[in-house]
Amino acid sequence: MAGAWPAKPLGVAVVGAGYWGPNLVRNFQSSPGFRLRWLCDLNVDRARQVLGHYSTVQATSDYAAVLADPAVDAVAVATPAGTHLDVALAALRAGKHVLVEKPLAATYEDGLKLVTEAEERGLTLMCDHTYCYTPAVARIRDMVRSGELGDIQFFDSVRINLGLVQKDVDVLWDLAPHDLSVLDFILPDNVHPVAVAAHGADPIGAGQSCVAYLTLTLNTGAIAHVHVNWLSPVKVRTTMVGGSKRTLVWDDLNPTQRVAVFDRGVDMTAPQEIGADERRDVLASYRTGDMVAPALGEKEALRSMVEEFAAAIRTRRPALTDGRAGLQVLDILEAASRSLEFRGAVVGLRTGR
Repeated sequence: MAGAWPAKPLGVAVVGAGYWGPNLVRNFQSSPGFRLRWLCDLNVDRARQVLGHYSTVQATSDYAAVLADPAVDAVAVATPAGTHLDVALAALRAGKHVLVEKPLAATYEDGLKLVTEAEERGLTLMCDHTYCYTPAVARIRDMVRSGELGDIQFFDSVRINLGLVQKDVDVLWDLAPHDLSVLDFILPDNVHPVAVAAHGADPIGAGQSCVAYLTLTLNTGAIAHVHVNWLSPVKVRTTMVGGSKRTLVWDDLNPTQRVAVFDRGVDMTAPQEIGADERRDVLASYRTGDMVAPALGEKEALRSMVEEFAAAIRTRRPALTDGRAGLQVLDILEAASRSLEFRGAVVGLRTGR
């Protein structure tokens, strides 16, 4: 990494020392692109505990003091989703670049305010869609966008486990953002969802859906399907991306073979290639080829995410998971919630990337 960054690192502050904040603290402290200057939390003792006794980083509950510090170039927000609008908006208005833990905001309307503010001020707004920065998903994105898989025909994702049942959100809002952010990340720029239908159930009386199925219609006519479940006795994290040339399977719980690419599929003979009498009897031909498991590097996703945040700020380009990527996920989640209310009705989306 020597020489990869200018001599002066970017000053950064982390807001929120709860569940995710300590992970951001660790990665910012180890990044040559940043110098962590503040950890801000309503509970100062908790912030000090995260930093340790010998840290030179300042712990505070005074967010205004953090924003007033000219040495702070960027703010990373790891507070509850309901506070994202106020915390991130204040940072943008103070001229700071902003990284926000997913979801970007509690509502699409709030997320749009953040995106608009950042764009008007020429500041970087990035959403921490962590899975997008894993070596596996980075490789999948390359294969999809290079055309190695061919035209995308389907996307099927399963994210199920036992618990934790949340009090404030349903299983869709809790688990599906991971899969939706990956879908948005890997699809080519000219392919995007246009509508969604969702079905959910609450068999244990938790007060919100504990099992849900989400089906997205893409502008190409292909579909994407996401299954999320808090009640499964086994943990499954698999995603299948089917293309006209090859099909890819990502098993996030298999450390020895996370990604497998199959040269297997169905080929149809084009109507113009056969005679008129045969067109009624067109048969599919099944292609059975090799399976390849590409080698993947080992690198912590958060480390790559932090590097992307620095690179976006330095080069003044949109981050790979910018504010609009976060907005796309919020659009789908809100439309899915409306679909649940209307028992699976198809609901159109507002955004397209």
